Amino acid sequence: MAVKSIAVFCGSKEGSNPVFKTHAVQLGKLLAENDIKLIYGGGSAGLMGVIADSMMQNGGSVAGYIPKLLLEWEVQHRGITELVICDDMHERKKRIYSVCDAAIILPGGFGTLDELFEIVTWNQLTIHDKHIFILNSGNFYTHLLEHIELMKKEGFLYEEAVKRINVIDDPSELIKYLN
Repeated sequence: MAVKSIAVFCGSKEGSNPVFKTHAVQLGKLLAENDIKLIYGGGSAGLMGVIADSMMQNGGSVAGYIPKLLLEWEVQHRGITELVICDDMHERKKRIYSVCDAAIILPGGFGTLDELFEIVTWNQLTIHDKHIFILNSGNFYTHLLEHIELMKKEGFLYEEAVKRINVIDDPSELIKYLN
């Protein structure tokens, strides 16, 4: 799989475990060093801001997609390569999905889970066929992954969609999938 751009979905907060921030910094550096463009939600706060800053500090290219609503809150990142203004959250997600080659999910809250499940659902419906990675920093997603296994065991999931989810525990593991 040749990946030139990757969508990163993550929290607008940093969370309480220092490994979340550490992994976001490492991932940004890794993507920049491998000339992979970061596509993300355009924010400056939390893990979103951390990975964008890491990309920019390491000479990477960053495209942020932010809805008008969040511009009013003045949370947009002002130091990235490109900031695209979207009408709403739905347009934001659709545009991010359309321009990325793959997606990686870092720790986050409801919005991050929404993005994860929507991109998996779109895979299932064959709207696209993006590879999806879950960075299980500090075992953040272990319970969710166990629940996904339960949904599979109980007959609610299509195997093809589940096969497109790759779980990694450290950002460095991503490289073997991208080259």
